Amino acid sequence: MSHFNGRVKRYIDDSDDYSSGTFENSKRPIYRSTVHIYVAPEEDLVYESDKFVTLARLPHLEKIRSGEYADIGYGAYFNPNVGSTQPAKQPWRTRLHIAMDSIKEKILYKRNPLPKNPSRSQKVRYAFLCPPHGFLASLLANILVILFLWLTAFFLARKDALPGGNIFALFVLYGASSLGGFVVSLLRLPPLLGMLIVGFMLRNVPGIIVATDIDRKWSSVLRSIALTVILTRAGLGLDGKALRKLSKNVLLLSFLPCAAEAITVGIAAYMILGFPWLWGFLLGCIQGAVSPAVLVPFMIQLQEEGLGTNKGIPTLLMAAGSLDDVLAISGFSIFLSLIFSTGAAIWYQIIQGPLELAMGLTYGICVGLLLWYIADRNHIDLSIYRFLLLLSAGLIAVFGSKATGFGGAGALGCLTTAFVAGYRWRQPGWNKELVKPSTAFNHLWNYLFQPLLFGLIGAEVALDRIQAETVGLAIAVLVLGLIVRMIFTVIAVSGAGLTWREKLFSAIAWIPKATVQAALGSLALDSARELNAGPEYINLGEKVVTIAVLLIIITAPLGALGISLTSHSLLVKETAIGEDVHADEKYALADIKQSPPEERTKMIGAH
Repeated sequence: MSHFNGRVKRYIDDSDDYSSGTFENSKRPIYRSTVHIYVAPEEDLVYESDKFVTLARLPHLEKIRSGEYADIGYGAYFNPNVGSTQPAKQPWRTRLHIAMDSIKEKILYKRNPLPKNPSRSQKVRYAFLCPPHGFLASLLANILVILFLWLTAFFLARKDALPGGNIFALFVLYGASSLGGFVVSLLRLPPLLGMLIVGFMLRNVPGIIVATDIDRKWSSVLRSIALTVILTRAGLGLDGKALRKLSKNVLLLSFLPCAAEAITVGIAAYMILGFPWLWGFLLGCIQGAVSPAVLVPFMIQLQEEGLGTNKGIPTLLMAAGSLDDVLAISGFSIFLSLIFSTGAAIWYQIIQGPLELAMGLTYGICVGLLLWYIADRNHIDLSIYRFLLLLSAGLIAVFGSKATGFGGAGALGCLTTAFVAGYRWRQPGWNKELVKPSTAFNHLWNYLFQPLLFGLIGAEVALDRIQAETVGLAIAVLVLGLIVRMIFTVIAVSGAGLTWREKLFSAIAWIPKATVQAALGSLALDSARELNAGPEYINLGEKVVTIAVLLIIITAPLGALGISLTSHSLLVKETAIGEDVHADEKYALADIKQSPPEERTKMIGAH
């Protein structure tokens, strides 16, 4: 094609670049794929359906007379012998191609890209174009996974997988809890809150009561597996080097608020709720732990934004939170063993708590050391072996401790195993494939056991067995424990060189509770049922579960909102030397600039 001098009636390109003008020896592609050209050189029809059509590829285009219009849109056929656009006879294959292509133009998202600043309606339309993509694709994939697994269960279990059966109830609980978690996450609240509420509704709302069909044995086993997964994740997240470098203030923040809250709740539960002393302190240990699921994501966000990083506040809270959980789990294990050692000799009851603590630590250290060398660190499937070994070791600790009558040792043994193994795997030369087992446990928790655990915990709360007076008194105990915790948090960080704003933020960040409470809250009830401890113990176990649920419902959103709303006003944003942080805070710039680089951060922090 030598040249084309003329006007195009129907643009092929979305822009105005080709609305008119002269194209000299042009081979530049015309980009709009939503318009295709059908050319009839003589009698035959030629179907052009390529995404990119160049001017040079259009046969006989040079025969178009200057100044004439050439309509090359849908349904138009150019006959070069005539020099104008006219209808032509269409073979059935061409008509089929045209019809299919017209459908594709309307439903394929690749042919309908979003503009730079799309409106809400454009985003909604784009989300439902084919093939499924983005969130809709993930949702459909999850639905198909659940459907296929349910069909498999149906062919294996038949009636148990139909409405009214145990397996059917578990599938409904899992799917509904996952959906509830997603809806709540849109409100920028922890997803576990929605999962908990959905589980509660499936147990207590008329018309959708499904959770009562779940077998208690299955529920107990699934919660124990979820406990293994979350404790293994926590153990792998503990950094031994960082823990060795912790200052006195961090150690105080780890233990002082937790211990103070546990003691306060224990005394208040005895005096207000009428709990026995051991059950009161068991409840105190459950309440004393902060939730990594709520705390850690917010602290990572603060690090990315540079809020409080000058004084290491996010790192301080994350590291202290890990030790805080260790203390709570250890205390819980001791009191759980003391409660269910009824009938044993007095001397045995006295030593059983410390004995189970020692057993959990010994098991975790020994198995963790074993995993340093098995499997071989150069093995081609190292990550798979590490994941399977950690998971099975944790399951043995949790279920084996119950089977041998030392139930309090399981949780601590699982946590210690993951910590000891992960400590060596972080060392140079050993850290190959470390991230894959951690990622596997994260996925196992986020996509499977988190919805199951919180849904099952919520389903344990039966409104018909709860007295309104008990709920009110329980909330009073919880609030009293939180107040004491915040006071002792401020005391614990008083020697860390923090301002009053930063101390207040630390106290607020230390409020949320969720994962540890969900994992431990039902263990006492499960133990009472398995050991046939009698209606009194089962009743106390149910009250502990109810209070744990109330604790999560109250503190998880309260802590999340508190951190979100106060972080920018209470924390100082890390800035370059010489910039103002607050209008009322002026640094001695001359002294700072003359100081060595390693001293500058200390001087800024001191001010």
